[in-house]
Amino acid sequence: MEKLTALIPTGNEIHNIEEVIASVDFADEIMVVDSFSTDGTYEKAQTLADVVLQRKFDYPSSQKNWAIPQAKHQWILLVDADERVTPELKQEILDVLKNPSKDTVGYWIGRQNYFMGKPINHSGWKNDKVIRLFKRDECRYNNKRVHEEITSDGNIGKLNSRFLHYTYTSFDNHIEKVNKYAWWRALDYNEKIDKITAYHFIVKPFWGFFKHYLLQSGFRDGVPGLTIAFLRSYSIFTRYLKIWLLRKGIK
Repeated sequence: MEKLTALIPTGNEIHNIEEVIASVDFADEIMVVDSFSTDGTYEKAQTLADVVLQRKFDYPSSQKNWAIPQAKHQWILLVDADERVTPELKQEILDVLKNPSKDTVGYWIGRQNYFMGKPINHSGWKNDKVIRLFKRDECRYNNKRVHEEITSDGNIGKLNSRFLHYTYTSFDNHIEKVNKYAWWRALDYNEKIDKITAYHFIVKPFWGFFKHYLLQSGFRDGVPGLTIAFLRSYSIFTRYLKIWLLRKGIK
């Protein structure tokens, strides 16, 4: 059976660290890579994980690509602190490690997202999936600051079970997260876009709301679905505003 490193990036995740580590207790190595947390995450992780490293955080793909080569074992399960491995997913991962395919270097894993205390089954999140079980020496993240993805020349399979993803802690915290991601997106998009126009400030945010709330049935998720659609529209507007400010030299 192949051995497994569970890799958990953290940054002020004291409210998550115990549960996420408990959910990967079947791994042969549990490694936490902390971005100098100030809430006790680092200290708590030292009592629970096999290896705890610290590195200054710049953006997600950079942090993960630095951490991946530090893993002791060839197979890595990367789990964000707000995700949980279910017993069904654990068993499926163990089955893969017992009889790994020679041609497969990674696996897509779906996510059941929770937002504002409710499971989200629509709103564009229905088919959310990420490559998180992969081979250390054959996979790396691309250099995108937001929605980074694993790249590899090998085959990528898919597992049937899903992570539980508790993306929401509070509304204020989520707005802060949206603003941070909008800034990263602005840096990614700045060189790809010419002039910022009304199309970027009005049409694209409206389309974002319309797509998530109506076309992707966000209305079926109730108030959380309405909130997701609104925040999607807000994040698009904020992204282009930040590009405009960046180009004007205004903070």
